[in-house]
Amino acid sequence: MKSTLPPPVSGERNGRRSDVPFFDQSETFRRLWSEIEGNCVRVMDDGKFSHGSMVAGFERALERYTGARHVVGVNSGTDALVLLLRAAGLRPGDEVIVPAYTFVATASAVVHAGGVPVFADIEEGGYGIDPDSVAAAVTARTRMVMPVHLFDRLADMEGVGRVARAHGLTVVEDSAEAIGMRANGVHAGLLGVGGVLSFFPAKTLGAVGDAGALLTDDDAIADTARMLRHHGRSGRTLAAFPGISNPTVVTGGNSKMDDLQAAVLLAKLTRLDADIEHRAALSRRYDDRLRDLPGVRAVPGDTPARPGEDRVVYVHLIEVDDRDGLVAHLTAAGIGTEVYYPRPLHLQPCFAHLGHRSGDLPRAEAVCRSAVALPLYADLTEDRVDRVCDEIERFLTGGSR
Repeated sequence: MKSTLPPPVSGERNGRRSDVPFFDQSETFRRLWSEIEGNCVRVMDDGKFSHGSMVAGFERALERYTGARHVVGVNSGTDALVLLLRAAGLRPGDEVIVPAYTFVATASAVVHAGGVPVFADIEEGGYGIDPDSVAAAVTARTRMVMPVHLFDRLADMEGVGRVARAHGLTVVEDSAEAIGMRANGVHAGLLGVGGVLSFFPAKTLGAVGDAGALLTDDDAIADTARMLRHHGRSGRTLAAFPGISNPTVVTGGNSKMDDLQAAVLLAKLTRLDADIEHRAALSRRYDDRLRDLPGVRAVPGDTPARPGEDRVVYVHLIEVDDRDGLVAHLTAAGIGTEVYYPRPLHLQPCFAHLGHRSGDLPRAEAVCRSAVALPLYADLTEDRVDRVCDEIERFLTGGSR
């Protein structure tokens, strides 16, 4: 049976047309529809819709792409973090140092795994965790440190590694945004004991719903994570695994990946490197247009790559003096934006019991007041980037353009 996608409704969001939506992948699906449809039909014919052969095929393909010994497909990047922390040996009450400037899942995963998040500041001139702030946060209860590879660059893994070795800490990576990023040929997520990937639709490799994966070269972590994602089972039988070597693991949950998500991801993986190159070209165009405008504090291209680093632009983040005014202007002009992040984690109400106050982690707090993400995705065109830049220039120069 043949089917076709309907004509795209470009930029329609919540019933309101947007000239440049923050994210849109309708053209990607039109281009890849034949392959996506074929994969989905195979899932239907197989009759296994979760934890089946399509998921296994995607795991193998992602192992080849990343170079990981093990990829464990799960239902979200968040669950991947929880499983990674548990499989890496986090015990109830153990502290995990995380950056204050990141998505809340970084810290909430620590809580769900039974640990206590401890917040550190970000580095000067960047968005990764600051190794000196990590060192200052270490206590007798600290067991792990979780750097986050954020937006378009890796965290300072060399600096984090030095601190971790000095204090006997395990390094786990929140590499949810970092598919394609490498350091000296080693993929993000494989620079510590393990990492994760998120396939949330807007990610560089996105599904049509929630999906994620755990990456590791450690056999024991991979085996434990596979059990944890499936109620502690070692396979697809109803029997619980009889002898888990990690004593902190008691029960698992239901964190399996859906095969229809794997079907979409397998098709999109074939275009990933081309999409990464397109994102890089669009990001450079943004940089060239915006970096010298009055009121622009930083653009991604201002921070050079570390030696041996392969950067991938997932989010094009700029810092501006009047961030909120610019967001309002772009919204009125039909241009989507996202604020990453409106409040640092140490000042979030859910972590108020940890006792932080405004001013404790000043670099994270400052970025939260100035940073805004602009549209960037595989279906975005150069003329739309120019449209966004024209409106930003109009706002920052008082309409003098």
